[in-house]
Amino acid sequence: MKTGVRHAATGNCKKGQVFGFVLCALLFVLCCSAEAQQRVRRIGYLSSGKASPTSDPGLSAFRTRLRDLGYVEGQNAVIEARYGELDAGQLAAHAAELVSLRVDVILTSPDEPAIRAAQLATRTIPVVMPGIVVDPLEPTFWGEKQRAPLVASLANPGGNFTGLTNLASELHAKRLELLKEAFPQISRVALLWPRAQQQKQTLKDIDDLRKALNMEILSLAAGSLEDFERALTTMARDKPDALFVARSQVILSHQARVIDFAAKRRLPSMFADSLFVEHGGLMSYGPDTLDLYRRAAIYVDKILKGARPGELPIERPMKFEFVVNGKTAKQLGLNMTPNVLARADRVIR
Repeated sequence: MKTGVRHAATGNCKKGQVFGFVLCALLFVLCCSAEAQQRVRRIGYLSSGKASPTSDPGLSAFRTRLRDLGYVEGQNAVIEARYGELDAGQLAAHAAELVSLRVDVILTSPDEPAIRAAQLATRTIPVVMPGIVVDPLEPTFWGEKQRAPLVASLANPGGNFTGLTNLASELHAKRLELLKEAFPQISRVALLWPRAQQQKQTLKDIDDLRKALNMEILSLAAGSLEDFERALTTMARDKPDALFVARSQVILSHQARVIDFAAKRRLPSMFADSLFVEHGGLMSYGPDTLDLYRRAAIYVDKILKGARPGELPIERPMKFEFVVNGKTAKQLGLNMTPNVLARADRVIR
């Protein structure tokens, strides 16, 4: 009888040990899970522009969406923002600094200088692009050397780059068409582009439309400060009757000069970025840049949760907008055709 009791006690003891072991393991997992959830994620932001973390509308849109996804700065997230001030050397140094800080992911501004600086700085840290104005599938010359394509394909990027493309080349014809439709009298348009390689492709994309509209194109590179100054001098001399401005950090950082140039000469102007129109430019058509930044936050969230950037397809813009500054048109005495004005998604008055 005593033996039976002893066996039962021994069995109960073993069961207790097993239960204790399971309980400890469960508590360990829960603690690890809680610790993982509370881990501070470090996000790098690399921009080639002159803005600051408090005056950058793209970064502001990204932050807002990131907060909606559960990342609160100062609690479980830190954003390390760096601005290259249009200086290639400074941009490269900032990219290297973000790598040394061991950030979990890098968000770039949607321009080639920032994206290429990230490409040269790391092949392991995930990089998210909120739109890109060059073809990520094509090799390009950067820093006087030919660089490999950013991704293998849009569907399966491979490597450490992913994000969004802004389909710049596919929108140029639409912009030119809207400019001509709004002001039928124009025949000679100056095109201001980030760099020569992009100009060549763009001119090819719009050539058929240019011929159909019987328009002459004065194509000018503005990828550097020197090119930008040269382009303004050329336009002042050659006197085009309309202006078409692409997006680049050099042009964006000197938007006041571009807008003032067009205003003094009463030039109908079309911009790729609505920020120009909000600051006095006449018209813009293109992807909603702030929406691209908000969507980039979703990519960052997926990567922070374990997704591989090379397996996240590069997506196209979903929101486009045609913006017109009615106040500028009135001040310059520019009469836009009513049907084009009626098609604007947003009119600034």
